[in-house]
Amino acid sequence: MSDVWPLVHAEREALVADLGQLPESSWELPSLCDGWTVHDVAAHLVDTASTTRVGFVAGLVRARFDFHRQNERGVRRHRGASPHETLRRLRDVAHRTSTPPAPLDSRLVEEVVHGEDIRRPLGLVRAYPQEAVVRAFRLQERTTVAFGGGKEHLTGVRMTATDADLAAGDGPEVRGPTLSLLLALSGRRVALDDLDGPGVELLANRLRDG
Repeated sequence: MSDVWPLVHAEREALVADLGQLPESSWELPSLCDGWTVHDVAAHLVDTASTTRVGFVAGLVRARFDFHRQNERGVRRHRGASPHETLRRLRDVAHRTSTPPAPLDSRLVEEVVHGEDIRRPLGLVRAYPQEAVVRAFRLQERTTVAFGGGKEHLTGVRMTATDADLAAGDGPEVRGPTLSLLLALSGRRVALDDLDGPGVELLANRLRDG
């Protein structure tokens, strides 16, 4: 699975390029992550790109095994005094290959989903490599919500991509672009607008209920 890194590095470079074009005021806009600004998500990506297996475990212990607290601490640690400083930090870690103790495709989930957490509120569009999106989806479908995945969201519905050979789950169908399916599976309700089919209402209720 070492072939994941060229895809991850390409996504980091693309996000650095997009962020480099933004006025500083845009960095303080709300992202798709509840309670986090664009700047916060960028800092989180610096944190996840810098994290090692040992460092992750040590940080989790310090956070008393609270993933949310651990992420918040990571944002505070890597959020620069200015967008320019955070962007420099993101650029500096763009080609790292360190990872927490998780499947390597989780790095694709981080870059694609959080990339959209930043881009969608700003009206930015990226044509992600289909392989990256499909691999991220396949990981999310088998990872529980408690660990940042969407396994429970898929229960009782069948997701079918309209732009790739991808389908998962059983039940009323939810159809749409692979990227939007990935975002919905990852709990982003904004992606529901891109989807159709008899299973959309069930999926929407599930995402609303948490």
